[in-house]
Amino acid sequence: MDGATDRVGARTVPPLLDVRGLKKHFPIHGGVLGGVTARVHAVDGVSFSIAKGETLSLVGESGCGKSTVGRLVLRLIAPTAGEVLLDGERIDTLPAARLRMVRSRMQVVFQDPFSSLNPRLRVREILAEPIRNFGLARGRADLEKRIFALMDKVRLPREAIDRLPHEFSGGQRQRIGIARALATDADLIVCDEAVSALDVSVKAQIVNLLADLQAELGLSLLFISHDLAIVEHMTHRVAVMYLGRIVEIAPRAALFARPAHPYTRALLSAVPVPDPTALRRHVPLTGDVPSPIHPPAGCHFHTRCPHAFDRCRSEAPVLSPRGPDHMAACHLAE
Repeated sequence: MDGATDRVGARTVPPLLDVRGLKKHFPIHGGVLGGVTARVHAVDGVSFSIAKGETLSLVGESGCGKSTVGRLVLRLIAPTAGEVLLDGERIDTLPAARLRMVRSRMQVVFQDPFSSLNPRLRVREILAEPIRNFGLARGRADLEKRIFALMDKVRLPREAIDRLPHEFSGGQRQRIGIARALATDADLIVCDEAVSALDVSVKAQIVNLLADLQAELGLSLLFISHDLAIVEHMTHRVAVMYLGRIVEIAPRAALFARPAHPYTRALLSAVPVPDPTALRRHVPLTGDVPSPIHPPAGCHFHTRCPHAFDRCRSEAPVLSPRGPDHMAACHLAE
């Protein structure tokens, strides 16, 4: 994948978001003096880009570093190493005053719509807060107009504007969270497991809403999820993470039809299918995910890979081409 350009369909366009060699190592303190005794390698050299109007899904097992990548992109935490660029400007090193303005262009939709909303604020106040914070409204009438427009965009009735979060269903609360993310006219929205806490039918409604909003507003989405069945229906490209690293990245159709990495094949084989008579070859994985405190040498996946050989245990594979816009980090696939 070229760090300077990316693809949406047949168009080659500059990326809105460009992540290069991103790392986050959390120190572990212990001992009598409380010094650093070890480090958790949560994110270990991740690179990807997202074009304007594109959805990139970041998938993998729990604990692989997906949500940490999202927080790093948003600068909620500082990276250990690497670069994050928004429209060509590095934001990982910006001072607080400049970062505050850049943050209006990057917003987040959290996993739990109840805990991410202030239970004491009415919807009117929840949506007004980011608008006021960034000075986007010209007076009370303009503020009211913007709030009603946000309610319309996420398909909530205007008369619900003075209700509290506990008076809504889970799906409606997530719509409020999406409206809050849209309130600053953001270009990039990080959806951190945004539908995983919802019922199946509600998931579909929220995914369809995000797709409609993307088409209408030209949004870029970083969609973090462990649910490949949802990802298959709402993304342009997919990046698969394992133990802090991206092991495969490809357009949606190519990844689901021709996965190149053994870990991706194992994930796809575990996705439920609606037809009980359909035959699917299950790819078993033995053992547990290694500790990110002491990740294995070479390929991080070699301890569970049924195809691992000597080179996998000593040399870390790099992402290399497997087809058009399709890259995988696997010695076996070379």
